[in-house]
Amino acid sequence: MNKLPIYTLVFLLLGSGCGSKHEDYLALYEEGEELLAGPLGVNSTSSNAFGFEVPGLSFTDQAKFATGNSLFNQSWVSSPASTTARDGLGPTFNARACASCHFKDGRGKPLILGEKTSGFLMRLSQSGQDEYGGPLGLENYGTQIHDLSNRGIPYEAKIKVQYDTIRGAYPDGKTYLLYKPIYTFEEENFGPISNAMTSPRIAQQTIGMGLISALPDSEILKLADEFDKNGDGISGRPNYVWNYDTQEKDLGKYGWKANAPSLMTQIASAFHGDMGLTNPVFLNGDCPDPQVDCNNAPNGGEPEVTAKQMEKVLFYQASLSVPNRRNAKDENVLKGKALFTELNCVGCHAINQTTGDFPINPLLENIQIKPYSDFLLHDMGEGLADNRPDYEANGREWRTQPLWGIGLIPTVNKHTFFLHDGRARSVEEAILWHGGEAETIKKNFMNLSEKERKQLLAFINSL
Repeated sequence: MNKLPIYTLVFLLLGSGCGSKHEDYLALYEEGEELLAGPLGVNSTSSNAFGFEVPGLSFTDQAKFATGNSLFNQSWVSSPASTTARDGLGPTFNARACASCHFKDGRGKPLILGEKTSGFLMRLSQSGQDEYGGPLGLENYGTQIHDLSNRGIPYEAKIKVQYDTIRGAYPDGKTYLLYKPIYTFEEENFGPISNAMTSPRIAQQTIGMGLISALPDSEILKLADEFDKNGDGISGRPNYVWNYDTQEKDLGKYGWKANAPSLMTQIASAFHGDMGLTNPVFLNGDCPDPQVDCNNAPNGGEPEVTAKQMEKVLFYQASLSVPNRRNAKDENVLKGKALFTELNCVGCHAINQTTGDFPINPLLENIQIKPYSDFLLHDMGEGLADNRPDYEANGREWRTQPLWGIGLIPTVNKHTFFLHDGRARSVEEAILWHGGEAETIKKNFMNLSEKERKQLLAFINSL
């Protein structure tokens, strides 16, 4: 017997008598389902929706949050400078401020021909692993291309992109276009890059980062099913990576490949890799040996980002709230939610994890959250493969992206570019790029009626 959609079953069970239609779809609503961060969410649909602190901060912590916010938004300058508290930028880098990539704590944009980059970078590596089991940086360059530099210092290279068009159609005849980026390199100042393993990345929104950090490993590992024992075609697995802060292997939670184990290392590596700023976790500069001018450039202190500054930014990032869902009782949203479950999108985009101890901000402890992510690695198919391993992640695997806040990205960041490199111009296109473990789910999505597809998209955009 064919399986009936969840909302159809509810309709049949409740009946379709006069006056009951409104109640039928409302039966799909679960009390409090719009509270993605439990009691720590905020009600905002403004362009600043990603920038609010969790409720309940003390006056002292509010000041700490504000200072961290200021540091997150400030532009760093090259050394020497009169502003010693924010000098040390570079010598080569990708951004001058955290907010350059995460504008309003939101999402970056893809590389677009003729436009400045904003939250885009290119990872690099060569065959083999470094001493910690991570990607082995490309000779003369390291692990990412720095396309900007201070005056008098050569940048590493420039990245160009063209897009191939992929035409397709749903079974009902509706057509669609997908755009596949093809990257090339110019002005390679320290040797050829064309044979390197590369991986384009877009900066992710930073809401709920503390709640993710507060998840015990057990809450993530309980969702792992590496050998697909339940037979649903989904086999999420963890990535274990080097924690430069604690100097030991740890479970990866952040980044497109789950290659950062803690919020501290995520922030420290961004300061170091994206802005060329030394800090308590990464005390040495980021200039490969052949880059003489880079290595000889003056620094802004040792370290350039102090422990106190790191503490403020860490608290700020840890304490950013998550907007509550909108339109949670809307008929199309509720029916879309049922389809999301029926298609087993929740097999990767999981909910109902509970945080544990979190000394950085105890307000985040013992909170049930709905991030719509299992934070595990999944094979997403050849179409999305970057073919660049990252610790235990292979070239086809990506960490499940949390969906909370996704519907507000157009409001906050004025665009709808999704996936790791921003190739998808909408949520719908992002789904159509899914493959590998999600191939069956994608095909089932395509087999829905146009009305049902719109309902599922309405649900995702309510998150």
